[in-house]
Amino acid sequence: MSDSIVGIVSALKSEASCLMKLRFPLFKIARIAPTTRLCLSGMGNEGALKASEILHEYEVDALLSFGVAAALDNKLVPGDLVVPESIYYNGRQLPVTLEWRERVIKLLPSYLTVVGGTLTGSRAPLFSRREKLELGEETGACAADMETAIVADFAAQKDIPFIAIRAIVDPLEFSPPPALLDVVYADGTTDIVRLIPLLFNGSVPLKTLFHLGMGMYAARSTLTKVVEKVGLDFKSELTDRNHVYAQTENKESASERTDNNK
Repeated sequence: MSDSIVGIVSALKSEASCLMKLRFPLFKIARIAPTTRLCLSGMGNEGALKASEILHEYEVDALLSFGVAAALDNKLVPGDLVVPESIYYNGRQLPVTLEWRERVIKLLPSYLTVVGGTLTGSRAPLFSRREKLELGEETGACAADMETAIVADFAAQKDIPFIAIRAIVDPLEFSPPPALLDVVYADGTTDIVRLIPLLFNGSVPLKTLFHLGMGMYAARSTLTKVVEKVGLDFKSELTDRNHVYAQTENKESASERTDNNK
């Protein structure tokens, strides 16, 4: 089991820096530990799919989505950790590998706020409280990002273990302004030359940058602590994915029996 290789998909350089300090380009595999490979996908669905395919071609034995997420629940604040029990994607609930998830959860320090529930995908950044609330109501999810659902769907198709580890970067009440997206590269780095005019004309207030910076600091602090406590192998011993589906089916069957007995 110790020879199994876990492939990690992260979108942003700021996320990847919690795993390794060296910089590397998008869609290149980095060996960050003897049994761990990292692929930087950039933001969005297409990049997440491409990174998943690259890692699968490398013949990794499991996939992990690692990074930050937006809160869809007002109880979540920057730095809270979401280790979801299911992933919402295109009207479906995709399972995670629960045995693997539990191994990670047991190693996390008690001072971290850790929640489960559902994490949902989003095709685009969420720019308002209303967008977040609507997505949360539609999906039943507590948090969202643009990559995890794609990786989860790919893992389900290939029948390989999968979990997600996501730290909250922006709360329900705060979202980045749309103008900021125009000066941010796919890997999350900023074009400072193009940002300066937006600061002067008020399209991106300094206060907003401060909030974004503090949110990312809190999220990265949590992710770094997860890596310190769990390790770069993320306890990814192979598990039987069929067992995960069996658990999901058993829950559904139990629910059906309950409904029939009413």
